[in-house]
Amino acid sequence: MKKKSDATTAFPDRESIVAFVNAHPGEARTRDIARHFGLKNESRAELRRALRDLADEGAIAKEGRKVREPKSLPPTLVADITGRDSDGELIAAPAEWFAAVDGPAPAITIHVPRKPNPGTVAGVGDRVLLRVEKPRNKHETYSGRVIKLLDKTQHRVLGIYREMPNGDGRMIPVDKKQAGRDLAIAAKDSGGAQDGDLISVELMRSRGYGLPSGRVKERLGSLKTEKAVSLIAIHAHDIPQEFPADVIRESEAAKPATLAGREDWRDVPLVTIDPPDAKDHDDAVHAEPDADPNNKGGYIVNVAIADVAFYVRPQSPLDREALRRGNSVYFPDRVVPMLPERISNDLCSLKPGEPRGALAVRMVIDKDGRKRSHTFHRVLMRSAAKLNYAQAQAAIDGRPDDTTGPLLDPILKPLWTAYALVKRARDERDPLDLDLPERKILLKTDGTVDRVATPERLDAHRLIEEFMILANVAAAETLEKKTLPLIYRVHDEPTVEKVHNLREFLKTLEMPFSATGALRPAVFNRILAQVKGRDAEPLVNEVVLRSQAQAEYSADNYGHFGLNLRRYAHFTSPIRRYADLIVHRALIRALGLGEGALPETETFETLSEVAAAISLTERRAMKAERETADRLIAHFLADRIGATFEGRISGVTRAGLFVKLADTGADGLIPVRTLGSEYYNYDETRHALIGSRSGAMHRLGDVVQVRLVEAAPVAGALRFELLSEGRTAPRGGRVRDTRARPPNTGGKARPGRNSKNGKKLRKPSRETRKSKKER
Repeated sequence: MKKKSDATTAFPDRESIVAFVNAHPGEARTRDIARHFGLKNESRAELRRALRDLADEGAIAKEGRKVREPKSLPPTLVADITGRDSDGELIAAPAEWFAAVDGPAPAITIHVPRKPNPGTVAGVGDRVLLRVEKPRNKHETYSGRVIKLLDKTQHRVLGIYREMPNGDGRMIPVDKKQAGRDLAIAAKDSGGAQDGDLISVELMRSRGYGLPSGRVKERLGSLKTEKAVSLIAIHAHDIPQEFPADVIRESEAAKPATLAGREDWRDVPLVTIDPPDAKDHDDAVHAEPDADPNNKGGYIVNVAIADVAFYVRPQSPLDREALRRGNSVYFPDRVVPMLPERISNDLCSLKPGEPRGALAVRMVIDKDGRKRSHTFHRVLMRSAAKLNYAQAQAAIDGRPDDTTGPLLDPILKPLWTAYALVKRARDERDPLDLDLPERKILLKTDGTVDRVATPERLDAHRLIEEFMILANVAAAETLEKKTLPLIYRVHDEPTVEKVHNLREFLKTLEMPFSATGALRPAVFNRILAQVKGRDAEPLVNEVVLRSQAQAEYSADNYGHFGLNLRRYAHFTSPIRRYADLIVHRALIRALGLGEGALPETETFETLSEVAAAISLTERRAMKAERETADRLIAHFLADRIGATFEGRISGVTRAGLFVKLADTGADGLIPVRTLGSEYYNYDETRHALIGSRSGAMHRLGDVVQVRLVEAAPVAGALRFELLSEGRTAPRGGRVRDTRARPPNTGGKARPGRNSKNGKKLRKPSRETRKSKKER
């Protein structure tokens, strides 16, 4: 986009801005608009405000730093096929579309060629990757062509088979939303299933009374113990588990890397620092003082990453399978890897004392922690030691062991000194600083839950994180400079709507929220600092987190808001993430480092398709991991029905309250019908349910006492009873959403009566009914 030759510093009117955006569909960024109109630094904050106003009016649509016409679609997107039009053509809708911001989702007519390619034949209910063409006039709709079938419609229900005394069976659903909705399975329809088998069931015509029935279509494995619980998520989300024969053959035939075409770094004392249970070690670090007199007080930081691109060549069986998986999936009892063990746990694992191929970056850090320069190298290295986080931290804290004692002065202390410099620069950058502790499920040898721990956050963790971030930034900078296509790790800034909702919420806490000018993580960090150590800290942390966008992969760079970085790409984990493998290949091509380079055929368009696909597999993995943790903890608590626990309200909906237990992190529901004998209003601004008569308020973040009344281990669902009294809601303020009515309890209580005590519910007053009608 070229700057207008007659551009001046006069601020453009709204019509000129909209006209420029419309003239550059899908391409305009804030900086492009500023450059086009000759706006300097002092005018750019005003431009951002103007763009937000135009987005609020619907004149344009804003996605991070990208600006586009309203309701327009990107050229490549993930979509769900929703039905057919009157001519029988397939119709799709964007998989991610925020109607509250963008209006109704546009329909996309699917164009099917006479001879479609294998893997692109889709039907109603399927999720697909589409190449989208914009309508030529206002009377036409978007048209799309299927590039790849991502998720086939599931015409099945998954569950656990239970044998009944009469010889028939019953299926217990694994979907949390279906908990309690069992299916009857006649003996003749059991397909030979045994008690405890994970089964796929086809629904049959209902008889109109009793349980609905089904027929076993497939036996997927036995779930006699919790050790197999992760199988549920693997099958429910169609996560590839077994490697094809040609992939195994290729991995077994691979040979170790040699010095040919590589720099010899075997004498550089790089060390790996990982969790104690890590099986693959794909990153190693080293630091030393910079001898350059022009960088007094500075350090050299080396980060070496396993050279996966040497073994996984483009379009090979290994490559196609890695792209299909997208990433490794980590469960408490197993790992479903992206690459076979021969690659991930052997040839590409940086084992101590063994020569390994690596792609390394050498970074020069000044005394203030800023990266002055960097260079990439293809090397042969030899790890000096394999350490875990606690072990390395203990050595620095004065408790070295036999392994870390000899490493303390020559290796560990320089690493920590370099980290202290880098941390100084990180603090100046001021990335988003949410305090959300992670829990880890520890299993016994039989696969059952032993306990749930919250690992301590150590400087050893932060050291590795910051060095990896530096390496990722260096990779993105190098590839941008070489103008090669790559896949970025991007994180959009919060939407205008989410920022508005956060501001309204903070008003209820009497906390001012000012976000003038460019939105930066520091704005949110100031909010978090205000509540540090206060009762409201967990609540505000949770609401700030929910205001953020979700990180993803993209061939188009719009920055990483959370890290406060302009360019960022994943480079440091090619064993477990396909995005990193793409970046490795691009670096090899850009710097002429030998074999395994990114093919010339890879373009912005093809990498956009890859980015969309692996963003989807990443979300699939996150959901599967979360569901497995829920099931394991539900198993763990199943024999504690009636026990009381302390927890915190982690979610508020019209249906009830979600509570996260303090000791295990388990999530469960308190249905709204069990809260009492009055209506409860859902206050969207306060994130609360408020009793219409008593004013009792149950709010996100409140600490509560609950009793466990039901556990469905197979579905990972828990149901609680609230024992704590609600706080009194403050006077004033507006309830922004509809009342949460007690739902029909399926015959356990008469409609209009509380399911807990049977008392008749009070009819809402005339004023209450009028208020609802006005809303």
